[in-house]
Amino acid sequence: MILVTGGAGFIGANFVLDWLDIHDEPVVNLDALTYAGNLENLASVQNDSRHLFVKGSIADYNLVEELLRRHRPRAILNFAAESHVDRSIHGPEEFIQTNIVGTFRLLEAVRGFLSLQDEAFRENFRFLHVSTDEVYGSLGPTEAAFHEDRKYEPNSPYSASKAASDHLVRAYHHTYGLPVLTTNCSNNYGPYHFPEKLIPLVIHNALSGKSIPVYGDGMQIRDWLFVKDHCSAIRHVLEKGAVGETYNVGGRNELANIAVVRQLCTILDELRPNANGTSYASLITFVRDRPGHDRRYAIDATKIERDLGWRPSETFETGIRKTVEWYLDNEDWVNNVTSGSYRQWIDRHYR
Repeated sequence: MILVTGGAGFIGANFVLDWLDIHDEPVVNLDALTYAGNLENLASVQNDSRHLFVKGSIADYNLVEELLRRHRPRAILNFAAESHVDRSIHGPEEFIQTNIVGTFRLLEAVRGFLSLQDEAFRENFRFLHVSTDEVYGSLGPTEAAFHEDRKYEPNSPYSASKAASDHLVRAYHHTYGLPVLTTNCSNNYGPYHFPEKLIPLVIHNALSGKSIPVYGDGMQIRDWLFVKDHCSAIRHVLEKGAVGETYNVGGRNELANIAVVRQLCTILDELRPNANGTSYASLITFVRDRPGHDRRYAIDATKIERDLGWRPSETFETGIRKTVEWYLDNEDWVNNVTSGSYRQWIDRHYR
């Protein structure tokens, strides 16, 4: 059995669904069901005996301790995090509580649990911490992509909180001998992505006939990774990764935000053309850039490709088309998650 934290969120839910498609090994899924956690993401495994959902926070030491004692998982995969930069600018405290305090309490519960197990169990146990490339800061136009040895230079409350959690995981390995693994991924996209992030926001606003907000000049560059490729990389790291090591996971798809937006509009023009014949690109609206907006991220994924034999299966062209098709086929899901609180957030943030 494995324990997944944050398994009702975007990446965590995709991981759980893919895991149960591939493995018979059961999953205990712990999620606090904050605004981005959604049980609808897991509807297809609602009655699957291999999936046990538990509502709760990684910051609840007693709950985590109980789950570890009761289920004795062979691995923990920590997806649980507050993850939206814009929200961290408006309200950083939640990011500190979940990403730093929560990770600390989770590590403490694991440390206590492993101290009661025999040597064979401890040797086979793994704690896999899922993090982000944003901890490395911002790249210049010609700088080499992020390597695992690059120093941390986080520039937002979100990335600073994730950097702190990474350091805690590293410290618990070196101080207490916890068998940890860390992954730092580039920008994910795909099914079940909460529509506050760029790609689902563009799709949702375009189909609703609303303006498509683009920060600044839209030339911020990101490395885009299809979420199912990310899940595949995590399975590789869990199975083959060397204890104590960090693996950067990227899609090798560096694109400016405005190029992504225009490509989405082109696909929507083809698959769901406007009745009046105009392109969705006419809805693009440039808005004031957010504070401290990093200019470029890029991942050097050589280590995971060389050492673990992982490579992404999707190009951006194939992955983004699958993503648009998923949102068109699952409009009920979108309508359900874009609640009143979501609309209030969008109105306040892009006002």
